[in-house]
Amino acid sequence: MILARVVGTVVATRKDPRLEGKKLLVLKPITPDGKDEPGYVVAVDTVSAGVREKVLAVSGSSARMAEGCKDKPVDTAIVGIVDAVSLDEKG
Repeated sequence: MILARVVGTVVATRKDPRLEGKKLLVLKPITPDGKDEPGYVVAVDTVSAGVREKVLAVSGSSARMAEGCKDKPVDTAIVGIVDAVSLDEKG
């Protein structure tokens, strides 16, 4: 799973027909304490996430198992909106 923050959207007027009607969001991976990690990821939104929200995303075959992504050309899918992250102080 990938912990990330939604930082933007992608609009593609021409795409694989199996992606029609799917919202594509740009994610910035983050550490559990909210610091930015390198890079960006484009993901299919399955949970109606919004810009600046923290989300959980999955990639690879797990993404193709997300709601509405079966048999679609999806490599990363948002599967949860994060309410809070808690770390064990001793870890």
